[in-house]
Amino acid sequence: MSLYDKLSELQIQLPPVAVPAAAYVPFVQTGNLVFLSGHIAKKDGKAWVGQLGRTMQTAEGKEAARAVAIDLLGTLHAAVGDLNKIQRIVKVMSLVNSTADFVEHHLVTNGCSELIGQIFGEKGAHARSAFGVAQLPMGACVEIELVAELA
Repeated sequence: MSLYDKLSELQIQLPPVAVPAAAYVPFVQTGNLVFLSGHIAKKDGKAWVGQLGRTMQTAEGKEAARAVAIDLLGTLHAAVGDLNKIQRIVKVMSLVNSTADFVEHHLVTNGCSELIGQIFGEKGAHARSAFGVAQLPMGACVEIELVAELA
């Protein structure tokens, strides 16, 4: 089954690449690695604002991280032209806007990691970091970046 069939089965339509909000590019390819810039969580086309442990619970943060994964896949598709060219998802780095006492960053980030695993199977098994931060651009609840390897 192609990755696009899996996306269709999950009723996921890949979004176009978002226009950068500052002085950076959405992705850079060097050799067979593609580095995607951080993508913030969006809801209804706007920053998904919130702070885990204060205005949001883990389950909603996980939904936000899943939404980020879909945006990342849209950018990855634009970067390589065909997601079936991906050999492996190498690394995911997640920043979670959270209070100092929030300790479930890893569970929030699972929203992204689990979707990548569903779509890419074994090729989606990746290294990962999940950090709590005091704030993110535009008050977003989650920001995630990704590194992928081309076949």
